[in-house]
Amino acid sequence: MSLFTNLLNLHSGTKPREDFFTEIIAYFLSLNNDILLDWLKHHSIISNDNYSSIKISTQQEHQALAIHTEDSRLDIVVELSTGLNTDVIFIESKIGSTEIPGQLKKYAEILSKLPNVRHRILIYITRDYDPKEEIKQYACDPKPAIKEYCLELSPKINFFQLRWYRFYGFLKERASDILAQEILIFMRNNRMSHTNQFSSVDLLTMVNYNKTLNLMESTLNEEVQQKFKLAFGGVISGAASMTQWKWSNRYIIYTKFSGNNFWCGLGYFNLNPDNLTEYPYLGICLEVSSGFVERPKIIKSMQKVINDKPNIWTPENLTILPAWSAIFYRKSLQEFLSEKDQLSAIKDFFLKSIDELKNIHPDFSFPWKGVSIETVTEPDKEEERDILSSSIGGV
Repeated sequence: MSLFTNLLNLHSGTKPREDFFTEIIAYFLSLNNDILLDWLKHHSIISNDNYSSIKISTQQEHQALAIHTEDSRLDIVVELSTGLNTDVIFIESKIGSTEIPGQLKKYAEILSKLPNVRHRILIYITRDYDPKEEIKQYACDPKPAIKEYCLELSPKINFFQLRWYRFYGFLKERASDILAQEILIFMRNNRMSHTNQFSSVDLLTMVNYNKTLNLMESTLNEEVQQKFKLAFGGVISGAASMTQWKWSNRYIIYTKFSGNNFWCGLGYFNLNPDNLTEYPYLGICLEVSSGFVERPKIIKSMQKVINDKPNIWTPENLTILPAWSAIFYRKSLQEFLSEKDQLSAIKDFFLKSIDELKNIHPDFSFPWKGVSIETVTEPDKEEERDILSSSIGGV
């Protein structure tokens, strides 16, 4: 077990894995400037300039530009100075999540407005495949079709998309101390060392994909969906669950109570755990966004549920801002493996989950008791992603 994994596991609630790793890797690079520069040169991000000063900061906040709706917080900012010129690098890191829509575009705009900077570089480094060709064009492409974007981002931004498994291989060749070794162990534990080759587990997934999907579909069948709809006023059907599997590691049915700010979902969560010893969990989730005007009242109600039934309901981020916050009624899939008829047991648990959420408190003033509910039968993919990329239900 990695030292860093042990430290992360001491954190209660949702593990802040991405922020945690950001602090680790930034600290390591601040102690090993030679490895940082070699890595940047390895990817042709910088040339052989003789930098006399290197400054690395994390979670750096920037005020919103006039065209933005909120402030930004950057994972890592690297400032390289030759004494005469300064180059600035923004690094956005993702491990299990994906880009919040418009996030990289906003960072590019902030970077383009910084004064007294020679080279402006935006790096997007991810564990999983998450192509961003549109950002490359937005930041750098001089084609007439997007000439206005180049003018907007003048001076231009050099955008680079990297993968963590390549950094793992790069660091492995240079790991000469305990800190570097611990980072490598943490990366292996969090599937950041994966190469571009299919493993035996990948092949099993391919072969059994349709069978697994059919089993999950059968437990979220018409009877479950009908009860969910009667309880909460609506249910999204069709391809929504497949997009959620891709973007948020869950396969669920759900409905919205107030746009994308407040919703509940039923089904399978944590479908892509970080290691093979973890199990997905099943149940129902009620979640509210960080900016919803009704959030304080909803959070108060959620906290009452947790206080009344602490052994039944699980909280997520109820006291953390800014963040999506949620309560879960759930069980690990492992608890159903001993059942003779697993599918019937899971289906019965889903039906019970609906009752638990519907009846968590007799006078609970949730919006489904006074606010109009959106009933959607054919989801819009872009709207779908707004919910999925921002919430915590897939963690």
